[in-house]
Amino acid sequence: MSEPSPAPRVLVVDDEPDIVALVVYHLARAGYRVASAATGPEALEIARRERPTLVVLDLMLPGMSGFDVLREIRADAGTREIAVLMLTARKDEPDRIKGLSLGADDYLTKPFSPQELVLRVQAILRRVTSGGAASDVLQVGPITIDRAAHTVSVDGESLDLTATEYKLLITLAERRGRVQDRARLLETVWGAAPDIQTRTVDMHVQRLRTKLGTAGDMIETVRGFGYRIPAEPPRST
Repeated sequence: MSEPSPAPRVLVVDDEPDIVALVVYHLARAGYRVASAATGPEALEIARRERPTLVVLDLMLPGMSGFDVLREIRADAGTREIAVLMLTARKDEPDRIKGLSLGADDYLTKPFSPQELVLRVQAILRRVTSGGAASDVLQVGPITIDRAAHTVSVDGESLDLTATEYKLLITLAERRGRVQDRARLLETVWGAAPDIQTRTVDMHVQRLRTKLGTAGDMIETVRGFGYRIPAEPPRST
């Protein structure tokens, strides 16, 4: 009989000891392996060394802001796939948009319920693991992507996508819930340097939306940043 897989590792980053103790306690009770950090540099060191599945990240850190930590996590090939839940005392929409545009998976505003935080962590980890290598088929609303066969269908109808359109779609689908800026899409899909014309991305997104039909509406434009597919797209009726 195979050994059970270890519980996901979560890194909690906050400079307030009481909050860290509270979050660590409830996540540990929920069965997660938990580490903590009080500063941005310490968080990055642990993230690079231990590769946690998820980081609970406070934005108001001394010296190095949570935004900077998030930016570094997403810029490093070794950590960019780590899920991130932002903790913020700010309720202003621009702060939430900025965090999500940098690649955060979700956010929670202080003060928060520990039970809600655990539920948010569980929901993020379900999304992350459901898109992993356990299955070659990725289901996003009415869109079915067979990664082994490199085929795409919408409500059972096969689509004829170019290789670039397929790679663009699967990039957005595998990173659903995270805003993908045009420069990152150019690097991922086209292997191009960020200074190449980003209009290329816009034209391909438009063509992809047209081929997807009504399902094309799931590719959202985040004005001023880029594109995303919502973490949990509405089901077609």
